[in-house]
Amino acid sequence: MREGHEGTGPGAITPDGCAVELYSRLPVGAEPDIIAAAVPAGARILELGSGVGRMIHPLLERGFTVTAVDESAEMLERVRGARTICSPIENLDLGETFDVVMLASFLVHAGDEEERRALLRTCVRHVAAGGCVLIQREGEDYHANVPRERVDPSGFTVRIVSAEPVGDGVNSVYAEYVFPDAVWTQTFLARPLTKDQFEEALAETGLKVDSYLTPDRVWVRAVPMD
Repeated sequence: MREGHEGTGPGAITPDGCAVELYSRLPVGAEPDIIAAAVPAGARILELGSGVGRMIHPLLERGFTVTAVDESAEMLERVRGARTICSPIENLDLGETFDVVMLASFLVHAGDEEERRALLRTCVRHVAAGGCVLIQREGEDYHANVPRERVDPSGFTVRIVSAEPVGDGVNSVYAEYVFPDAVWTQTFLARPLTKDQFEEALAETGLKVDSYLTPDRVWVRAVPMD
């Protein structure tokens, strides 16, 4: 288990506290539509931190070719139709490039700044000339608007119970996922980033914002600096 991370509930738990069975149950949402609208048709996509393939499977249906990377073999066992690579993201070097590199699931908010830099360097290392990096940020009030909960139409409840400072600008976030037949929890470290801090973090590793893809600026298309 990664330091500061913990998960509880039925089934396998990954090193960052994610529950494989939970992520297999989560609905897809609007993400595949956002991604498809932001990149060329038929693009080759590298998803870093793919999990069980929640976004991959709809992207494959839309005609994209996807390579899935995750450090959890149990997560990757749930992926269908995509090439899978079991590896931590930070030191990944496939020796090839892709039209699109995707870093979703708020991974850019890693509590450890050097870990964040390593994640973004992996993105830069694998994006083709003329390609782009798609990044999912936390919402602007993610750490301030707590506790909060959302009841999903499919019948489960997500609660962000707390976001407690642990020093150096990092918060320990505690979340609950309550289903009729099971409950999962996750504790993880996250570093809030304002828009300016986020853009500075990109610039550190040679990336810049090309456009914010959603009104809340959660989804971002970045490109290598000239």
